Amino acid sequence: MSGEIYFSNNYRDLCERNGTGAGFQFEFSCARCYDTWRSPFEPYTGERAATWLSKGVDVAWGLLGRTGSGLKSAADGLAGAGYGRARDVAFERAIGNAQGHFNRCGRCTDYVCGRCWNAAQGLCLRCAPDTAAEAMAAQQRGLNDMAEQRAYAAGQQAGQSYDPSAPRQLVCPHCRTETRGAAYCSGCGYHLAQSVSCATCSAVVPEGAAFCPGCGTRR
Repeated sequence: MSGEIYFSNNYRDLCERNGTGAGFQFEFSCARCYDTWRSPFEPYTGERAATWLSKGVDVAWGLLGRTGSGLKSAADGLAGAGYGRARDVAFERAIGNAQGHFNRCGRCTDYVCGRCWNAAQGLCLRCAPDTAAEAMAAQQRGLNDMAEQRAYAAGQQAGQSYDPSAPRQLVCPHCRTETRGAAYCSGCGYHLAQSVSCATCSAVVPEGAAFCPGCGTRR
């Protein structure tokens, strides 16, 4: 065993220490796309033996009373005694298997899966992007940029006929429907942005006024 531990930043420990399902399993992830690969599950036989021993101790506990407590502690100690070493050995085996599913980039040193690996360059796709894919992406960006520029120019041309001084209401004062500057409300048909004139003197009556400011006539 080399003793060196790789994948220090992109693996997840799925090991179970206790119970009959105790065992070792590790999940490794690609540093670029984050897809994962799991190592095969390896049962921890030491815990299983301790579990069966513990069951026997439970029987002895009932027969011997508190004199069985020493046996109970011994069974618990057996479970944890070899766990750390067994986990390290299982981890090294898992790393050896994972290295067959991942590639280490010589530039950024990240481990990536086969889909994120540029085999021709020996680098990950982040450091050595695929030329054909980059060309297609650049072509699409150019298309989008030109379409945006032409749309902006068309908007400028259409804006020449827009009267910014014309009064507009974005919300209907009668039904509160959003109008987006239309001449009539789509909710109630109210004629928007019109000046209300007094029927008596034709003076402009402010919105919400109860009386005409020009002649005092009640609206």
